[in-house]
Amino acid sequence: MSGSLYVITDQPIKPGVVSEKVMRREAGAITLFLGTVREITYGKRTLYLEYEAYPSMAAKQLERIGQEARERWTDTVVAVTHRVGRIEISDIAVVIAVSSPHRKAAYEANEYVIERIKQIVPIWKKEYGEDGSEWIGDQLNQQTYPDGRPLLSDIPSEDVNSDK
Repeated sequence: MSGSLYVITDQPIKPGVVSEKVMRREAGAITLFLGTVREITYGKRTLYLEYEAYPSMAAKQLERIGQEARERWTDTVVAVTHRVGRIEISDIAVVIAVSSPHRKAAYEANEYVIERIKQIVPIWKKEYGEDGSEWIGDQLNQQTYPDGRPLLSDIPSEDVNSDK
């Protein structure tokens, strides 16, 4: 394993680089999730996305999620790289790699990680479409922020305090 396991970057993500971070002799399975930019969302055409993050806190929250996954699925190793900035249709926005001695744990942990990212990591996306643009807040509930991205006060206090 090499390199930081939890990365926020403005550069294109290479999935092979992320998966190499979790490669180890004990692993019988490596699952790889690639989150890409889709063209049609809820019947509307997306032109591109723009992601912003609170980088230091986002990296800490990714590490927290990795620790949670390891507590639930022992013997797993998790690596996450999330991109920020302008991302075009079909480009990769996030890569999650999980290694485990067995495939079931790797699949389950990988799904857990993406769901937790959407819940607690301070990364915001702005969708640019044919009919304008809007900031998307909680990705699970499609909460929008019509006046711009959320403020730190929109983040639960337990998550803000974990940045100290």
